[in-house]
Amino acid sequence: MPYRLVGLRSEIEADAVTRKWTGLLWLIYSIRYTTNMTAVKDLRDAAGLTQVELAKLASTSQPTIAAYESGRKSPTLRTLSRLAAAAGHEAIVTFVTALTREDRRSLALHRAIAVRLRDSPSQVLDTARSNLERMRRQHPHAGDLLDEWSEILDLSVHQIVSVLHDPGLRARALRQVTPFAGVLTAAERTRVYTDFRKSEARR
Repeated sequence: MPYRLVGLRSEIEADAVTRKWTGLLWLIYSIRYTTNMTAVKDLRDAAGLTQVELAKLASTSQPTIAAYESGRKSPTLRTLSRLAAAAGHEAIVTFVTALTREDRRSLALHRAIAVRLRDSPSQVLDTARSNLERMRRQHPHAGDLLDEWSEILDLSVHQIVSVLHDPGLRARALRQVTPFAGVLTAAERTRVYTDFRKSEARR
């Protein structure tokens, strides 16, 4: 497959110079596009849709969406563009430096956190803000990244999810000082890591 990544367009922008996240502009953020078809699942998460809802919007079937997400079928770029448009997004091709295993593991964890954020936004954001204050005291050297997290946590849930899903370099650095510790239970983290190891074994 000649393309590694598929992106979606959202409502914030990462400035290439200041590396700051700002409201009201456009961010083209990247979603990793591999043979396990995470792009379709990430599209649904970004749009807040179920498989049935996305299928209805795109005039296709829920089993087809499920097949894309499981890797049983491989959507073309044209199909991904159509699915994105149906969900109110725009699919684009973009390229970023290859993720390390640690990057992929962190991304998998934050995708699970994004699901919890959508389900319980107030609780998750309260935890994140409390963690952020503690981290400022414990890690003053990480001030720039923590300041950035403070700005991000004031965005909409949809926009925060965009950051959690972003495999770009800045988002990778942000996830290294994540304020979302404690959002998932130990059992939930174990399940994420177990699924991640299985996914890595299929690479």
